[in-house]
Amino acid sequence: MKKLLISSVLVVGLTLTGGGISSASIHSNPGNVGAIDLSGMNLEAALMQVQSQRAALLEAQLQLQIKDVQERNNQIAKLHNELQSLNTERSNTADIEKIKELDAKIAATKGQIDTLSSVNQMDMLRLQSMTNKRNEAFDVMTNFIKKMQESRSAIIGNMR
Repeated sequence: MKKLLISSVLVVGLTLTGGGISSASIHSNPGNVGAIDLSGMNLEAALMQVQSQRAALLEAQLQLQIKDVQERNNQIAKLHNELQSLNTERSNTADIEKIKELDAKIAATKGQIDTLSSVNQMDMLRLQSMTNKRNEAFDVMTNFIKKMQESRSAIIGNMR
């Protein structure tokens, strides 16, 4: 009963704080946080398991976010190369109609670069937030381990 209550409180707490899980992943896989079987564990092991899972989920999300940012950076680099070739072609062209067509393509490419850069800035902010949450999860886990070790040391010291 005690373990069930504690695990329920932990799951609710992680859900309320986000636990590093986006609302989309909660709805697509509602058992994500509650999938831990805490029935055969003591309190310390249960808390460690929940915190470990939270840290692992945050780490996985962080890796996906990094991958997205890298892909977007690659897209921006390709667009810059395309823009450079369009500018080179424009400078080598004397035909007025061709210059107008190239100017339109250049403007469209610059717009795509600006859009991707704006999205990338937002993703970088999200990446920073996720990194902070992951670090916080590891800090919580480390503090928990430290407190449990201090408690054990105090109990052993009192037994002597």
